[in-house]
Amino acid sequence: MENSVSISDHHLPTVMVTNDDGIDAPGLRSLVRVLVSSHRFHVLVCAPDSEKSAVSHSITWRHPISAQRVEIDGATAYGVSGTPADCTSLGISGALFPSVPDLVVSGINMGSNCGYHIVYSGTVAGAREAFFNDIPSISVSYDWVGGKSSVEDFTLAAEACIPIITGILAEVKSKKYPSGCFLNVDLPTNVTQHKGYKLTRQSKSIYRMGWKQVTSTTQGGKMLSTMTMDTDGKMQADADTTDDASQGNLVFKREVRGAQIVEDDTDHKYLKDGYITVTPLSALSPADVGCHTYFKDWLPSVVDHTSPSAL
Repeated sequence: MENSVSISDHHLPTVMVTNDDGIDAPGLRSLVRVLVSSHRFHVLVCAPDSEKSAVSHSITWRHPISAQRVEIDGATAYGVSGTPADCTSLGISGALFPSVPDLVVSGINMGSNCGYHIVYSGTVAGAREAFFNDIPSISVSYDWVGGKSSVEDFTLAAEACIPIITGILAEVKSKKYPSGCFLNVDLPTNVTQHKGYKLTRQSKSIYRMGWKQVTSTTQGGKMLSTMTMDTDGKMQADADTTDDASQGNLVFKREVRGAQIVEDDTDHKYLKDGYITVTPLSALSPADVGCHTYFKDWLPSVVDHTSPSAL
């Protein structure tokens, strides 16, 4: 039996959920459950059919993607063979669903997405793609810590996002919501004891990655997010478990080598202090003012030295 919305629910705002952890991920399932049980939203789901962590804003271009119906109580859901950006693009296009959503929510990601790591994030890309198409959106991530966090924390995180979601939709309905940004929300590890909601700026924090040679392709760590890797967890082998090293190939895996943590008035600091951080983002990537000033003088000198008259 299809999970569809009744005629009486058609006045409800439509929220479409996507993610990068895959349609079966506990973060997405918890978010959908909370949205549906609130009886405030018509819920659609268009998410990758498998994990697509840290794929950034990659899209599928050279071949078609498939969408398969997935049963999720109270929602109309599809698992898609593409990236998070693909899923959002398809879900808001009118080709898959009969209506365009009022809001796209990407998450809840297992692991935080702050600082420079926002660039790598498939979760953030799911929201950014909606922003590209003038649809309000938010990306949501939970600061999962192995040994401290549990699957139940995703439900608490989803419940903590309801005020933000309903607030955005109220502003959209009144036509006051700004079109120049989308929101990136990160929830602290101890979400039950969070210190409140904090408007923040994207930091320059980043975990420095290196490479280590290994003997098997099954020795990689599980990617929790673009901020962390679960190096203690056992990696589930992919379908192709061929030992490349035995065939003469060199095999390498990523490992954390250190961190550049910028502890100023930004997302990473406030998240670690226990706040739910709300960071407005855009798609533009302007350089620091100092760089622009430098190249304002530098570029004419380069052109002068390489012009035909100077040769």
